[in-house]
Amino acid sequence: MWRNLQRGVRLRPVDLAREHGLSTQAIRNYEEAGILPAADRTPSGYRAYTPLHAAALRAFLALLPGHGHQAATSIMQAVNQGATDTAFRLIDESHAQLLDDRRTLEAVESALRDLERGAGHAGAAEVPGPGGMFIGPLAGHLGIRPATLRKWERAGLVRPRRDRATGYRVYDEADVRDARLAHQLRRGGYLLEQIAPLIAQVRTAGGLEPLEGALSDWHARLTARARAMLSGAAGLEAYLRECD
Repeated sequence: MWRNLQRGVRLRPVDLAREHGLSTQAIRNYEEAGILPAADRTPSGYRAYTPLHAAALRAFLALLPGHGHQAATSIMQAVNQGATDTAFRLIDESHAQLLDDRRTLEAVESALRDLERGAGHAGAAEVPGPGGMFIGPLAGHLGIRPATLRKWERAGLVRPRRDRATGYRVYDEADVRDARLAHQLRRGGYLLEQIAPLIAQVRTAGGLEPLEGALSDWHARLTARARAMLSGAAGLEAYLRECD
């Protein structure tokens, strides 16, 4: 079908490459990967591209920022194979992942707000003293069993030290913070493997207050990704019109 379109216009690999600052090898690689339709060959064996190939390249490059290389490649492969429903499903999956990321961000922000409200009227029982807090009082404060805290420890959510004399677990202020954050996220339905990287981010940020800047950056990245998906959809729609 596409080979019969715009038959009189022939483009070289360098013509496609120059428009986007790419190498001619990149153009050949994209064709071999199925991102571009297979090119016709001249009698001397050189690749002969058409404006349809240029549209395919623009669509792929438009999809990249919002969907990533692997998904964008799969989408273009599906379109070029005539499997547009598969391409649309892949796009839906990317949007679903973006929605999941938004929900995760909202859960973290909600948990942080709950922690901040709790900190405003924290009692002595929930603030560890100079020596830290043992597992029983902390579990009692959170309304969970000590076994749950031990399970969280195995998952890397909390990292209490051991008292040298007794061997008991001792939770310092950062451990209590992590336990409270884990508790809020678990109440929100998040799995331990989903919570672990968020707790790690809190530790990397150095606490909850520095994390606010990271959350702002997270918002900005999600917004940029959403807009990139819109641009990608426009580029793909233009290519589909060419194919039609």
